[in-house]
This record gives sequence, structure tokens and C-alpha cells, in this order.
Amino acid sequence: MSEFAPSKTPVIPDFGEASDCVKNNEAFCVDWFVAQWPDVFWPALVSHVWMTVVAVAIGFVIAFVAAILAFKRQVLTAPFGMVATFLYTLPPLALFQLLVPLTGLTFLTVEIALVCFTLVILFRAVLAGLASVPQDVIKAARGMGLKESQILRKIELPLAIPSIISGLRIATVLTVSIATIAAFVVDDGLGSPILKAISSPFNTQFIGAGALAVLLAFVLDGVLAITGRLLTPWAKARV
Repeated sequence: MSEFAPSKTPVIPDFGEASDCVKNNEAFCVDWFVAQWPDVFWPALVSHVWMTVVAVAIGFVIAFVAAILAFKRQVLTAPFGMVATFLYTLPPLALFQLLVPLTGLTFLTVEIALVCFTLVILFRAVLAGLASVPQDVIKAARGMGLKESQILRKIELPLAIPSIISGLRIATVLTVSIATIAAFVVDDGLGSPILKAISSPFNTQFIGAGALAVLLAFVLDGVLAITGRLLTPWAKARV
């Protein structure tokens, strides 16, 4: 896609001063990876985390509000669900292409696209969590004189946390993956060194950036899983 930002030449050390591992282009050269960490991999990792967190946070707020409205007014469930599903089915590169003429090759373009892909997962997770609350519990709460807003805040939302956390975990891992494609739009994230490495015969840059993306997905998923357990100490099943 000609409108996308062109990839830069991969950063490969001077083979005249490089180690035998680099000169022979072995599978993974630890010395080169360590040398490039401060200037290439660490900034890419930080920007990738930032892109992911911002997208999931914004997506969660939008999906959460939409799910609450749909839960209280069932007629809204189908329209919200259809819009979220439609955005989710768009291919990432196609969505980037549609957004570039409007918002340019910017961080905003990336975030809009990433948020769109989180909506259907988070919307369904919140809605399913709220719908799973036993009606007997709701009736008991009403019998105790709790208002609808109190029931939502003190009963329905706490009991919906396992489902919400599950949705957040799926959306986060998905966003980490799709964010690598964002390198076609902005020269940021772990997708940047991956994209540059594709046009290079040098193995370490591609493997190093790819491994970091996979590791990041595992770490964020683990953090959310632990958070879910801390928020639901009464839950016996795994989040």
C-alpha cells in the first residue's frame, strides 16, 4: 500500500567489527541483540505496550458503557452488537487504509483501528457477565430494598468480573498481535523492527522482535489473570 509509511533499512551492525555469530547470520546472536536493546528493542517494546494499553483502555470504556445500556435496554443489544461485529470483521490493513485519508499516518489512526477490534470482545464479555448473575440474587437484593443502581454496582458488576477479565485477556492478546501490523502506518512498536527485518537476511532482528511480542502477550495475559483472581477471591473457577 503506497500510502503507508515506507519501512526503513534494517539496523545491522558493521560485519567488519561484528562477532562470528553475526557474520555467519546464525539463528540468534545474543551479543547483537543486547547491543541493539537500548536503541531498537526497548523503545519498540515500550511503544508497543503503550499502544496496547491505550487501545484496550479506550475500547473497554466504550464497550462497558454500551454493554450497560444494552443490559438495561435489551433493544440496544442487537444494534451495538452488529456495529461491533462489523468493525471486528474488517481486515486490519484494510481498516488502516480506510483511516489514513482521514487521520493520516499517525498514532491516532493506529489507535482508532485497534480500539475497533476490541469492541466486540469486550462488549460481549461485559454483557455476558451481567446476564450470568442469578435472578434469585437480584430478587433477594430488591427484597432488601436496594435500588437498581445499587444492585448494578454492588452485585451485578462484582459477579460479572470473571467474564469481564476473560474478555480483557482475549482483547489484550489480540491487540498485541494486531499492533505489530501498525508498523505499516507509524514507525513504532515491535512491528517496526519486524517489518524492517522482513526485507533483511539477518535473522536476529526478526526473531528477537517476534519473541518480545509473544512474551509481551503472555506477560499482559498473566497480569490480567492475577488481577482477576485478586478481584474475585470468592471465585473457585479459574478466570
